[in-house]
Order: sequence, then structure tokens, then C-alpha cells
Amino acid sequence: MNFAVYRDLLRIVPVRRLLIVGMIARFPHSAAGVLLTLHVVQTLERGYAEAGAVAAVMTIGIAVGAPWRGRRVDTAGLRAALIPSVIAEAVIWSVAPHLSYEWLLLAALVGGVFTLPVFSVVRQSLGVLVSGNSRRTAFTLDAVATEVIFMGGPALGAVLATQVSTVLGLTVVGFSTAVAGLFLMWFNPPTRSTQPGAVGATLSGAQDDAAAVEVLVASAPAHVSEASAELVPGARPARAERARARMAHSFAWLTLPVAVVMIVAAGAGLVLAGTDVGIIAVLEADQRAFELGWVFLAWCSASVVGGLVYGAMHRPLSPLVLLLLMAVLTIPMGFADSTVVLALLSIAPGLLCAPVLSAASERIAHLVTEERRGEAMGWYGSALTSGVALGAPLAGVMIDSVGPWGGFVAVGAAAAALSLACLGAQQVLRRRRFA
Repeated sequence: MNFAVYRDLLRIVPVRRLLIVGMIARFPHSAAGVLLTLHVVQTLERGYAEAGAVAAVMTIGIAVGAPWRGRRVDTAGLRAALIPSVIAEAVIWSVAPHLSYEWLLLAALVGGVFTLPVFSVVRQSLGVLVSGNSRRTAFTLDAVATEVIFMGGPALGAVLATQVSTVLGLTVVGFSTAVAGLFLMWFNPPTRSTQPGAVGATLSGAQDDAAAVEVLVASAPAHVSEASAELVPGARPARAERARARMAHSFAWLTLPVAVVMIVAAGAGLVLAGTDVGIIAVLEADQRAFELGWVFLAWCSASVVGGLVYGAMHRPLSPLVLLLLMAVLTIPMGFADSTVVLALLSIAPGLLCAPVLSAASERIAHLVTEERRGEAMGWYGSALTSGVALGAPLAGVMIDSVGPWGGFVAVGAAAAALSLACLGAQQVLRRRRFA
């Protein structure tokens, strides 16, 4: 492996600056999920079902706002497009911690809609700041930076929540994200090939798909909600016009195998979001929430290793089988009796996280023609986002009903049942085909 290509790329000042600003901008939101959950449970003294509902509405808000944010960057320019997000991040997250639960739900929804579009801005900018093979290197660097951020962010969120206060923590998240937005406005990196500073062509639809999926995989397992929203229909300028033009056409590309991949995406989102809440619940119940960082470090690191191993394999694996294994291996996490045991038990499902998402996106690319692939990837993102939005409340309801272990069992069993049902349906169809 030639690591010199990374060194050469980092010597390009605009690229280096963009990657650093991207890391700074993502860090606050990587801590927001933990802070929100602990704020609802500890500060507002509500249950995990209510905390899951807050996470769900925020995920929905991010998905709803993604197409609008992407179009604004494309039509109004980066600086004008970021102004609403900068203002909203500072105002909403400084006010939200002081609201009642009912108003917090609304604040989370609006905050999701106006989330700073870091993922799309960094992806589009990297695409035009470099060209040729350097693009892949740049996207890989961004993915690595994303993985590092999402390992450390939850730990910082837990420390702020347990050692200081969730109110201050959420306020810091809002103002830090707003400052990062101001940095992006000051830097004003090009997002189109026609803008000053651009050296490469604007990303094609296929290139945008690949870059968005790479960052999605890097965001897993702890923070897939924002990254998955980048795949929803209309969220990416390179695909938006085609998606709108074809939305009224038939869904001929939606064959049974493609539908199975959508189910895998929803199941993966369900497990990841539920596991996130479950980890917090187990540690919070034993007054060890401040140790959450060690568990997230093990879980996320395992995903990185699993992604590297899967990427080195020469033959693809069934996403259904991978999801089934991840779901089954998630269930034992509920019976951990210490932080160390929980961290160790998170490694097995963590190893399968990135492979599940990678295998599913590869399967979409294999099953759907290039002309309809952008639309298919958009619905894949929607399926994943739907699973994420459902996973946290489902886990929360079971945690409140039977205890912290119930969250892991609920999402693991639900995803395993989905996988087994799809595998059974596939076997029946194969038998009929060859009968």
C-alpha cells in the first residue's frame, strides 16, 4: 500500500483545511445522540421510550431536510445555504435543554430539518477540489476521519452529561456546530466545477453514490442517521433532477431481490439505533454512564476492522445472512454485567456492521441498472432511515417494560425474524423456479 498518496493529498491546503473543518463540524453532533438520550432520562426524568421518540423525530427531521439542504447549496451557494443552519443550530440547541418534553420533541424535529449539511458539503467539495484517482483517496481520508470522530464523540457526550450537565452539553453542541458552520462559510469551498478553486468535474451520479455510501459505512455503527439521510431521494444534487423526473414512472426496478435489500437496510438501521439506546440504558442503570466511551470505542473499532476485512474479500456475502448474524449476536449484549463484558460482547456484532451496509449497497448496484440506480439508492437510504427511526423507540419501550436487556433482545429478535422470513421466502421461490 502506497501511503505517500495520503501525504501528497494532505499537502493541498484547501483539501487539508476542508478535512479538518469537516472533523470539527461532525464532532458536536457525534455527541448529541448520547446527550439527548441522557437529557430525557436523567434531567427530564422520562423513560427510554420517550428518549427513543426524540431520537426518532430528529432522524425524521434530518431525512426531511436533506433534499432541501442539498438543493439550497446547489442553487443559492454554500454561504447563503448555511445561514439558516448556523442560526438554527445555535438557537435551537441552546433553548431545547430548557424545554418540557413535549416542546423538546418539536425542537428535535426542527433541529433535524436544519442540521448543518456537513456530509454533503464535504463530499461535494472534495469531489471538485481533486480529480482522477485522488478523489478515491480523498473520500477514504474523509471516511477515516469520520470513523475517528464517531468513536470519540459519544464518550465526550457521556462525560458532559454525567460530570457536568446535559443542559450545558446540548448548548455546547449547538454553539460548536454553529461555529463550525461559520468556518465553512468563511472557507467557502467550491461545490461545483464552475466555481473558483475547483480542479475536477462535478461528481457524477455514480460517483456521488459511491462517496455517500463510503461515508455511511464509516458513520456506522454509532451515527448512521445523518449519513443515511444523504441517500434519500433528492438529497444529493447529482441525483436530484433525475430522481424528480422519474418519480412518476413505474418502479420496474423494484424486484423481489431489491425489496429484500431494502428490508436488510431497515433491519440494520433498527439494530444499530436500538443497540445505541441499549448501551446507554445498561450503563446508566448501573450508574456507569461515564464509561460509555469504552463500549463505543470497542463497538466502532470492531466495525472498522470488519469493514477492512470485508473489503479485502474477493467474493460478496449475502447481506441477509450478515444481518441475521449481527442481529443474533446483538442479543447477548443485554446480559452484560459490567462495562468490560459489554464492550467485549459488542465486538462480534460490531464486526458485522460495516459488512452489512457494504454488502447491501453492493447488492443494489448489482441488481439495478445504472439508469435507475440513483433512485434505488435513494429508497435504500429511506429504508435505512426508517429502520433507525423505529429502532430507538422500540428498544426504549422494551427497556422501560422489562429492563435494559429488553432493548437488545427486541431489536435483535425483530431483525433476526425479518432475516429468517426473507431467507425462507427466497428458498420457496427457488424451489418453485426449479420445480
